[in-house]
Amino acid sequence: AIPINQAKNVAEQLIKTGKPVYPVIGATVTMEEKTGGAAISSEGAAGTPAVTPNGPAAKAGLKAGDVITKFNDTVIDSGPTLIGEIWTRKPGEKVTLTYERDGKTATAEVTLGQREGDS
Repeated sequence: AIPINQAKNVAEQLIKTGKPVYPVIGATVTMEEKTGGAAISSEGAAGTPAVTPNGPAAKAGLKAGDVITKFNDTVIDSGPTLIGEIWTRKPGEKVTLTYERDGKTATAEVTLGQREGDS
């Protein structure tokens, strides 16, 4: 299911530019369900870095292996849950991510980036 906010945002972008625009944090997360959070993968697609260099997550100090447990005040139990929350926002919005690293909890403010198109 696609959140209605995301469908509306994509429709607006298609009308304006002819391309969908999606908000991103610039990190690849695991897609297992109900894992107690969204774990940032050890590497991205095709061997690329899991955290995009100079991307939103990198600028906020997030690293591979971090487990994101909250998106603003919403508890995150898996990668798909995190992605669903990100998609309810727009590029440029600031969000607070709570994450665990080495058994310690921390927070980071992330300004959402964007990805254009469906590739």
